[in-house]
Amino acid sequence: MSLSSLRCIRKYNNLVNVHISSAMVSKVLGPCKREVSTSSSQRANVATHNSKPDWNRAVSEAEKIVGYPTSFLSLRWVLSDEIANVALHLRKLVGSNHPLLKTAKNLIYNGKNNMQAWGLIVLLVSKAAGHSPEIPDMEQDKAAGVLHSQRALAEVTEMIRTSHLVHKGLVNMNVSQQFTRDPDDMVFGNKIALLGGDYLLANSCSELANLRNQELVELMSSAVRDLAEAEFLGERDDQNNPLPSRPLSEEQIDPAAEWDCIVEPLPMSGVMGNLPREWAARHVLAAGALLGKSCSAALKLAGHGPALQTQGYLFGCHLALAWQAFLDLESFTGPEPASFSLVGAPLAFTLEARPDLYCYIEAGRRSVHDVDYHALYEAVVSGDGIAKTVELQREQARRARAALGHFRCGDARSALANILSALHHALD
Repeated sequence: MSLSSLRCIRKYNNLVNVHISSAMVSKVLGPCKREVSTSSSQRANVATHNSKPDWNRAVSEAEKIVGYPTSFLSLRWVLSDEIANVALHLRKLVGSNHPLLKTAKNLIYNGKNNMQAWGLIVLLVSKAAGHSPEIPDMEQDKAAGVLHSQRALAEVTEMIRTSHLVHKGLVNMNVSQQFTRDPDDMVFGNKIALLGGDYLLANSCSELANLRNQELVELMSSAVRDLAEAEFLGERDDQNNPLPSRPLSEEQIDPAAEWDCIVEPLPMSGVMGNLPREWAARHVLAAGALLGKSCSAALKLAGHGPALQTQGYLFGCHLALAWQAFLDLESFTGPEPASFSLVGAPLAFTLEARPDLYCYIEAGRRSVHDVDYHALYEAVVSGDGIAKTVELQREQARRARAALGHFRCGDARSALANILSALHHALD
């Protein structure tokens, strides 16, 4: 690699209440006694010496367990010539306020605000479940306790997630004047977002095919389908930002369908107009399905049966929803923000109780700048939207722990429990 490529990489780094069938979720198992080595106990037992587990510490300890850093993109893919060229062109967008710059920064930022720990979670689930004794020794990474194919799947998961985030950075040129006076910057940024996202998605498909497992390809392909479907759920403004549906009365809402499917499309009956359920559907499609199906696929590679694969799917879905509820709350835990998500859980619960507030959503169909965020913020903090979101987050975390209880005791299971605890205590 040339010296100029290495320099541009350095600059790039600097720039840049789900209603699943209750029959499928068993009660949380009681605490188990682990018989592991002293070093494993020290690595996994993060919460015992800290009453409030720290997120970064929980992730750092989990990385030691699987022997791999959180973001695979910072290794093999960021150091490729193609991504180096993207980073070189990305410098031209500095000062243009193109959304791709914010996406790149969030991907590099190592904190609880991003989801680049997905690959790590897939590996932790893989190690927590173990593998069938019929798996050949050549397929095993004995030092980390996972399979080589599971490592490849974790990389595929991160690449699919990242390609989706990069593609979402495309700007509608019809209203691009709100971003910059020079439309050429927006056109150029759109080209980089489109090609960069396509490159990562194409490589993920290639890596997935190399695993030579047709059922696995079908499962992960359905996750990509769900990501696309999430972009067409509900209404959108002129800049393609999602908007909540108009709240409906209980008599107007269709009967809710059970979400007990994995490969088949998510049933939409009883979703639109039921804002809390709409929030869950939106984020199951946009996040939970990919993480859940990746965990399920990892268990399939290890030779586990459908029952444990289902628990892996449920764990991933509930963890992603608990994570999203936590992120939605961040806008209401500090100073009043200039703007916040109009499809977040706190506002969804508030609109459900006060449908009259939807007039502020209607005002923003042409531009988000026309939304009276202050009025919506005051309505959220003065109502019970925040308290209901906190309860939602804790319920999703509880369900994730219920699914986690089906895995064997060990340091990987404890690390996953610590990640859930870190999100829980962050709300206190």
